[in-house]
Amino acid sequence: MLKDKTYWIVGASEGLGRALALELDQRGVNLVLSARSENRLQNLANELTQPTRVCPMDVSDNASVDEAVKMIAEIDGIIYVAALYEPMKAEDWDPVSSEQIANVNFLGGIRVLGRLVPKFVLKNSGHIAVIGSLSGYRGLPRALAYGASKAGLMHLAETLQADLWKTSVKTQLFNMGFISTRLTDKNGFKMPFIMTPERAARLIVNGMEKRRFKFDIPVMFSLIFRLSRALPQGLYNRIFAK
Repeated sequence: MLKDKTYWIVGASEGLGRALALELDQRGVNLVLSARSENRLQNLANELTQPTRVCPMDVSDNASVDEAVKMIAEIDGIIYVAALYEPMKAEDWDPVSSEQIANVNFLGGIRVLGRLVPKFVLKNSGHIAVIGSLSGYRGLPRALAYGASKAGLMHLAETLQADLWKTSVKTQLFNMGFISTRLTDKNGFKMPFIMTPERAARLIVNGMEKRRFKFDIPVMFSLIFRLSRALPQGLYNRIFAK
């Protein structure tokens, strides 16, 4: 059960992170909220009923992550949801933007979890929830930096599970489809099975209360991505490159 435990949400200021904070608060969870915007975090904290701490942090900056990890002290679990997204094709590659996306989505996870997981291992307890993406299963058009960074984060979670499954440190991976946020507003195409942040948060928190490692959400939509891995590259290109 999550009630009365303390969870650190990294990327809590808007979108899915914000919805997760509200959902966990309703279930009696104490929270530490992190993102770059202290004002947004404080406004969110003011809406919550459970004990909440605000800890501004930039996951792309080592010094900022070091300071935050020292400030939060003891926690029971972490949800890494911080993400950047820009639709990007290889023909229109923006090196600066793509590096920023990789820095937050993947390297940010490396920075934060790299400082926190050893603490969990030392005390042989803790809960790691990583928010991946269905786009990380296989390369997709216009997902140049985002898909690659999420694939790296998903691989990181799978490796943590492989290393820690015999310990009392619990690792979970939630690979999400389209969620209606400021990020998906950038897409110029119809997004199948798109969810509200509130519904996505509810499904994630329901999963966090279970023992299973990996969740692909929504299930029916995820079948397309999981089965695509079995397709030969030529056939895959003809179907998905559209």
